[in-house]
Formats: sequence, C-alpha cells, structure tokens
Amino acid sequence: MTVLAPILIVIATVLAMEWVAWASHKYIMHGFGWAWHRDHHEPHDNLLERNDLYAVVGAALSISMFALGSPLVLGEAAWWPATWIGVGVLCYGIIYTLIHDGLVHQRYFRWVPRSGYAKRLVQAHKLHHATVGKEGGVSFGFVFAADPAKLKAELRRQRQAGVAVVRDSAGA
Repeated sequence: MTVLAPILIVIATVLAMEWVAWASHKYIMHGFGWAWHRDHHEPHDNLLERNDLYAVVGAALSISMFALGSPLVLGEAAWWPATWIGVGVLCYGIIYTLIHDGLVHQRYFRWVPRSGYAKRLVQAHKLHHATVGKEGGVSFGFVFAADPAKLKAELRRQRQAGVAVVRDSAGA
C-alpha cells in the first residue's frame, strides 16, 4: 500500500464529513434532535451545552472506524481503510472545533476576522443563528459558507413566506 491511498481516504472523508455535518445539522439537530441542539441557539453562561453531546457522537464514529480498521480488535477481519476514515472523521472534528466553537462562537479564543473567508464563515453562522426556533434557517454547514448577501435574501424570503421567525437584528 502506498501512502497516497490513506491520504486520499483522509481528504475524501474530511470533505464527506462536511456534507454529513450539513445534513445532520439541518435534519437531525433542527429536527428530532432539537432537544440536544436548542441550548446552542439560546443565550446562556454555561461552559458546556447539551449540544456538545453531538461531538461525543462524532468521536464515537471516529473510534468505531479505528476499531473496524484494527487487527488488534478484529484480527484478519479488520478493514484497513476504516482506520483512515477514522483519521478523516477526527480531522474534521478538530477543524469543526477550531472553526465553529473557537472562531465563530469564541469558546476557546478571541479573534474577530475583519476580512476574507474567516469573516464570511462568522457572518454565515451568525445568520444561521438569526432564526428563532428550529424552523427555517440558512447555512447549516460548518466549513463551507455561502455568500452572506444570498443568505440574508433567503432569510427575508423565509420570513415573508412564514417559514421562519427571524430576529430583527439579522438584517434580513
């Protein structure tokens, strides 16, 4: 096995995880999993949120992949790509933690980007938090962010259609 295959698996997994995160955020966290996610959308002074349980789910997925790829756990039944998928899930979790929890919500460090893609990520996620409740909303991904002007237009459309309640300060 060359080193290229594991690298490609890790990169593909990180990219796929953005789609998994988007779909999970939109359909689980803003759906039947709202009980865990709600406190993330409400003001509070707690160090931890119930929403942080989703990180535990991601960690369990990564650990499961490591186990599936481990000859120590499964012997000859081990599936070697699973180890590298586990690495990709772990890398995505680190990226998510730094960008979403660190940069956007400033849970670990204080830095407000003034330009570039980092500013776009912060703006897009703030627009995600512009809705009240779990209905409607925009920008469910965590690493790839749409143009904030387009997101504002979509929030305006949702408010006018009665799909979402948008906070007045959102600029929509």
